[in-house]
Formats: sequence, structure tokens, C-alpha cells
Amino acid sequence: MVDLNLRRLRDELASRYAKKTARSSEFYKRAFRSLPGGVNYSIRGFVPHPIYVKRADGKHLWDLDGNRYVDFWMGHYALIMGHRYEPIIREAVEQLGEGAHLGFEHYWEVLLAEQIKKMIDSVDAVRFTNSGTEANMYAVRLARSYTKRRHLVKFEGCWHGGYDSLHKGVTYPYERPSSLGLPDEITSLTEVLPYNDLETVERRLRREDVAAVFIELMPSQGGFVMAERSFARGLEEVCEQTGTLLVVDEVITGFRVSPGGAQKVYSIRPHITTMGKIVGGGIFPAGAIGGIREVMEHLDHTIHQSPSERSFHGGTYSGNPLTTRCGYAMLRALEDGRIIERLNQLGDKARMALYDVSERNGLPVSITGGYSLVGIHFTSREPRTPREAQETGNPQLSEVFHYHLLLNGFLHMAPRLVKLGLSEPHTIDDVNQLADSLESFLRLLRSTSL
Repeated sequence: MVDLNLRRLRDELASRYAKKTARSSEFYKRAFRSLPGGVNYSIRGFVPHPIYVKRADGKHLWDLDGNRYVDFWMGHYALIMGHRYEPIIREAVEQLGEGAHLGFEHYWEVLLAEQIKKMIDSVDAVRFTNSGTEANMYAVRLARSYTKRRHLVKFEGCWHGGYDSLHKGVTYPYERPSSLGLPDEITSLTEVLPYNDLETVERRLRREDVAAVFIELMPSQGGFVMAERSFARGLEEVCEQTGTLLVVDEVITGFRVSPGGAQKVYSIRPHITTMGKIVGGGIFPAGAIGGIREVMEHLDHTIHQSPSERSFHGGTYSGNPLTTRCGYAMLRALEDGRIIERLNQLGDKARMALYDVSERNGLPVSITGGYSLVGIHFTSREPRTPREAQETGNPQLSEVFHYHLLLNGFLHMAPRLVKLGLSEPHTIDDVNQLADSLESFLRLLRSTSL
């Protein structure tokens, strides 16, 4: 009976959403004829139709019907300063006048590389890519080039982009393929291990045939269940002992949780760091791979002159002046940490407000995350791994909450896994209204006998 009532409530809220977004519905039908599924990224699609956004400013988005939303997705967490951040727009406009794509080396790529080195202690040298996926792809090749090993290790619920070697153990159940078209010959070289389980990692790495371990310290696919400090530091230690490269994926956390990324607050120094999102100013496709000099030199054509002796990296738009200029301006704005610290404090208040609501209502809700990232799980036990978040949570309830948030003017992504990111324009009022929406949702559940 509970499941039936939950489905009825979901259908009722989805119907109200459909009436509120008639023009998005019309445009979805049009998009469906040209785009597979009507979208350019499947996570943006949900029943009965996705939101089609017309404009954005600060913390707000407006859809085709003129409905205004407080955005807690913020461009896949890239827009740490919000939509239409004027200083970055000015830099972009000026660079457009000087040349957005030159095809040669230029001033801004050097300044951005120097700025990244200044902010991330473990980075001695940098190369730029066009996305976080590309950064991780090149990190795989670089790690194999340096170690002369083939095998990789990653963790359940960690997302490192759509590259074949790392597109494994991403979606639950983790034992199933995360995509079609992934050859066993490639994916068999990647082993997926449980998160926050140092003993299992140690046993695997002692065989000394693993080129690199890839990890997100705050896995987005796990609803921001965080790495335990002992796990992160132990992982660094066992990688050093076994000659395995540690690759920390900072595509989301880089320049967000601290000016030096998540690795700074965990006090670890990976061999390779992959970056994206904020590194391009938040508004242009961007990625970067940085690391210790001894490893990064394997990309250097002046040291390894034959292509067969070095690890390839390149790309038509990699390190273009438009992206790197905006990235440089953004990192300079974040360098002193004041903006990040305010956001981290706001994140603490958000998690506390949401936790207080769950305690006051006596219903099973667990709040995860850290810094400016928040996860909401409908489970009575706080998950310590992405697997626990998936196995103990209630994705159907999360989906109903997603529609409730939409109807209350809040946007986030992944209906069945509620995860939110704060940006500079967000205020304590937004946090309190979010908590009020959770409270009204829990009251709604009680009134429908769920």
C-alpha cells in the first residue's frame, strides 16, 4: 500500500509540474525528433519532460514558461560564482575581440598554469584539456607510461567521465556495466573496489601491477558521501609503498572546497590531479591534468623526442585563450579563500538546517556532504560509502521529493539521488527555504500515510 501511495503522490506532483511547464513539454517533443531522448545528457532528462531553460542570472534560472527557480545544480557545480558573473563575462568579451582560438601558444595558458601550481601544492606542471573526462583519459595513459603497468583501480560510485577505462562501477548496481560498447578487453584491466575500505585496497596493491588508483574524495554519484581521513591518508601511503600512482579527481572539488582542492583539506599529495569545471571560469569547456614533475615529464617532447617514448597529449582547443583567460580570472578571485570559506560555512548551515528538520519530524533522512556540497538521503542510517547510500536509500522517495522541490521553485539534478551545490549568490534565506521545503515534504508524506 505504501508503494502504491508513493506512486500516486509522484504522479500527482509530476502532473502539477507538467501543467506548470507546458512550453518545456512542447519543446521536448520538438527536441525528441533531433536529439536522442530529447536531451544532450541523459541525467538532465526526467518524466514527463526535462526543464528547458531560457535564461539565467546569479542563483536563478527561468524556464520557457517564465517559471523562476533557485538553482542548486549550478552548471554541474562549475558555476561557483553563479550565472552571468560579470568579471568573467568581461574577460571573455575582451578575449573574443583579441582572438578566441589561435592554434598557437599564448600568454593566458602560461598564467593559468602558474596559478594552478600556486594554489595546488602537489602540482609542478600542467597540461590543459577540454573536459574533466579528457583530463582523466590522459591521466590513465600518463600513469601507464610512467609505471609501465596496465592495471587500474577505482572505487564504487566514483565518476571520472565517460572514458572506457574508467566508465565502470559508476551506476548502481556497480557489478553491471555502466554503458554498452565497453569492450571487456579494456574494462577487465580496471578493478572496482569498495569505498572507504583500506584493507581491500592494500591487498590489491601489494601485487604491484597497478599503474594508478583513481579516486574522488567526495563522490558525486554517491551523493557526496565523503572519504574518511584515515582512508585517504592510508591510500596515499600504500600507493607510495607499491609504486602505484595516486590520481585525485578534483573536477568537482578543485578550487571549490578549498583554494587547494579537496587534497589540501585531506592533507594528501597525489602524484596526478585532474581538474575541470571551475578551471575554465565555470563557463567554458575545460579540463587540466597536473602532477609532480617526474611524472609530467613523460609528456615532454623535448625530453622524450620520439612519439613512441612519451605519452601523447593534445587537442585543437586545449588551452585556448578564451578558456584559460577566464579560468585565470576565476582562480585569482578564489585564491585568498574568502569566497570559498563563506560558501563552506553556508554549506554547514544547510546541512544543519536539513538535519534539524529530519530530527524534528522523526522520519528517516540522512544528510551527507561537506563544504559547499550537500546530499540528502531518505535512509535512517548515515551512509559511509556510495554503495550504502544506494542500498539503504529510497530512490522512489527521492524522486517524489525532486518533484516537490520543482514545484517549490528549486532545481537540482538526478531525481533519484538528491545532491546540491552552493554558489556565491546563495544566501541563508535560500538555505532556510530549502529546509522549509523538506519539512513541508515530510508533512506531506505523513498526510498521505507514507
